[in-house]
Amino acid sequence: MTFAKTQTLTLEEFLKFPNLEQSPAWEYVDGEAAQKPMPKVRHSLLQKRLLTKLEDSEGRYLTLPELRCTFGGRSVVPDLVVVSLDKIKLNDWGEPEDNFTQPPDWSIEVLSPDQNANRVIDNLLHCIRHGGLLGWLIDPDDYSVLVLTPHKEIEIYRGDQQLQGLDGMDLNLTAEEIFSWLKLGTN
Repeated sequence: MTFAKTQTLTLEEFLKFPNLEQSPAWEYVDGEAAQKPMPKVRHSLLQKRLLTKLEDSEGRYLTLPELRCTFGGRSVVPDLVVVSLDKIKLNDWGEPEDNFTQPPDWSIEVLSPDQNANRVIDNLLHCIRHGGLLGWLIDPDDYSVLVLTPHKEIEIYRGDQQLQGLDGMDLNLTAEEIFSWLKLGTN
């Protein structure tokens, strides 16, 4: 992450930041603004395939890329979020409100080579501590998926271990399958 080490900002000041919606995304943690690294090909490919795989056919959850989530004194932009439809606030026309101000049910980050793993894990833990149900950190260099859940020890999945998804979501996915998506022309 690139840090804007100028002065300590309040969350309200950060949300008025003129370049807030520039790509790559800016996040706010502990009074500091930090810009996420620009995704590279492997990161984008995993994000795209996961978005497709996690689409909920029963319509109970919405899977979204790069959604700004502002809650608990932070403003974070996970690579993917899965949100229960009942958490989506609608406007008078029945359309979703633009600002999402609660923890996503499931936050997913794909670790980029330029990212600090502990900072990313800290954001995933923040989501869990504020009501999120599941967090994944996908590490394409280690071919592993770190899984965080409330009140449970952190687990690391590799190979053909069945990954944990949200309750009631039909997920049949292993770390091995996720990383097989990186082999273009074979799936």
